[in-house]
Amino acid sequence: MLALHEPTIPMVLKPGVDVRRYELRIRELETEILNFRTALVCSFNQLLDLRDLNTGVHSTRLAEWGLRVARDLGVPETCMSDLEMGALLHDIGKIGVPDHILNKPGRLTPEEYEVVKRHPEFGWTVIRNLPGMEQTSLYVLHHHENFDGTGYPARLQGAEIPIGSRIVSVIDAFDAMVSSRPYRDGMPVDEALRRLVEASGTQFDPAVIESFVSIAKTEMPSVLAAVGSSS
Repeated sequence: MLALHEPTIPMVLKPGVDVRRYELRIRELETEILNFRTALVCSFNQLLDLRDLNTGVHSTRLAEWGLRVARDLGVPETCMSDLEMGALLHDIGKIGVPDHILNKPGRLTPEEYEVVKRHPEFGWTVIRNLPGMEQTSLYVLHHHENFDGTGYPARLQGAEIPIGSRIVSVIDAFDAMVSSRPYRDGMPVDEALRRLVEASGTQFDPAVIESFVSIAKTEMPSVLAAVGSSS
């Protein structure tokens, strides 16, 4: 839930004022802000669907799996909303990538890849000025950082990378590997999980890998069903 800004002048209530009425109004305003934030994120996600249906569906899966991993790792409940929003909107910056690059069936040229690598920054630019979504924007900005410091855009390393970004990074890579596209078939889930483990400690946070792989293996049928429904 969004935190309300503290007033610059302390509120002084006159004797006899019904405090409960003010408390109720504050809760109503908090609910209105939360509902607006949720509607805004859903609208952004629908915008992604209009641009690329696979991206919108992919983001929804990431949000569901990301929350599972976050709770397994003991991430504070107060961070869950930002993480969910970050997972849903992590690819919003792809709106700024030209169609001929985004949908290219073959290998990208180095110049084209540099354009694609800008999408986290594009997404951060879109989200960062929205009140209450500052942390979400950082999750979006850093979801392609590598655990060993070789990623982009800021070459952050280890715990310097926000936990939401580290979680999205793992699940984003997994979902990309197993999902089919018009120009290629998705790989088997077992092979995708093997590649995640292989990249643990270099590209990915080992703790996140351990958690997600355990969840995926335990719930393999549901994972396969989710992937197959959009392949």
